Amino acid sequence: MPRDRRHLLRRREDLAILHLAVLATASLGLSIALRAQDTGWRANPQTVEQTAKRQPAFNYDEAKVPPYTLPDPLTMNGTTVRTREAWAGRRREILELFREQVYGRSPGRPQPLRFETVEDNPRAMDGAATLKRIAVHSQQDGRAHRFEVTLFLPNARSGPVPVFLLLNNRPVTNTDPTRQERSGFWPAEQVIARGYGIAALQNSDLAPDDKDRFREGAIRLFEGTVSGPRARDAWGALAAWAWGASRAMDYFETDRRVDATKVAIVGHSRGGKAALWAGAEDERFAIAIANESGEGGAALSRRVFGETLARITSAFPHWFADRYKDYATRVETLPIDQHMLLALIAPRALYVASADEDLWSDPRGEFLSQVHASPVYALWGEPPMRSADMPPVDRPLVVGRRGYHVRTGVHNLTPYDWDRFADFADGQWGKPGQ
Repeated sequence: MPRDRRHLLRRREDLAILHLAVLATASLGLSIALRAQDTGWRANPQTVEQTAKRQPAFNYDEAKVPPYTLPDPLTMNGTTVRTREAWAGRRREILELFREQVYGRSPGRPQPLRFETVEDNPRAMDGAATLKRIAVHSQQDGRAHRFEVTLFLPNARSGPVPVFLLLNNRPVTNTDPTRQERSGFWPAEQVIARGYGIAALQNSDLAPDDKDRFREGAIRLFEGTVSGPRARDAWGALAAWAWGASRAMDYFETDRRVDATKVAIVGHSRGGKAALWAGAEDERFAIAIANESGEGGAALSRRVFGETLARITSAFPHWFADRYKDYATRVETLPIDQHMLLALIAPRALYVASADEDLWSDPRGEFLSQVHASPVYALWGEPPMRSADMPPVDRPLVVGRRGYHVRTGVHNLTPYDWDRFADFADGQWGKPGQ
């Protein structure tokens, strides 16, 4: 082959290689750019499609979320709250609105209230923990009520220990004190190994999760009846479960092995709604943790995605004050929204968790409540969460005294979630024993 011809072919090969390199570099750059833009969580299109097919009456398309305007948590009587001192008055106003319009009015501590040790086993979990079962006895106007708190404390630690308290909305076997049945919903061994105490109460002992029977239990203790008319702002089951959490806190303050200044209230789903209300009503809880609490919990009610206010008040009217259903078809007229419930936790610590496949609970709406509670936390110098900050799946975000994650999987409370809650508590309180 002539020399000029060989040179021309090599030149063409060099140009082809250069062209491919340019294309590869451009493609790589585009890929990097796309990944840089796709950093936050987005619902899997396949999950959206499947969920929408199962529940066609509800919206799962972000493009179809109608515009909404949220009430300002810092505006009171036309004036903007700018100081912590002024927030105290606004907080009382918001708390009163939630009592009137959403959860109802809960009574306080009954008189008398006493605690009975049903079991005290210092060699539980093969010696790793002390098990206490405490019966909480309440009396009111000649009536009596009793429920139990199950509590494990780590034996590896001396002195008072921080405790996670779960409002258990699932069967009692999930919190089996004998540990013959172990559930990831309440992984007591895992939490004990982290150096924390872990406790649970059974929601149904406070108020059966039944629209016809919910007034049995704590509500009957105060009202004296399980039937008949009630005030429209009378407390519902969520508030009764939260009331029980406060009675557990009353006990913790008497137990020298519990650090009652470091108690985290935890709930999943309907239990998460109650945990947030407990944290709002009772400022003794140092951390409030809501796992996939959705509508009526952390998710914004005005954001029409997944479960709606109309659906929840129709399906579960007993969870709320009767007045809440008035907003079923006019949610935009509510004087409050759930970001203001989260703001009531300030300046204490707050953690909200979602699940990637649990679109019914609206993960983005749960995160946005954290975002819109930021101005209140800012009164204490806390950094904001921004809408663009929503983290990708399985990558928790902690901003000062607040945290959030969206976990791989379905609607559930899992060991992964508990590990993230313990990580968050480590960051707020320091690792146990250090």
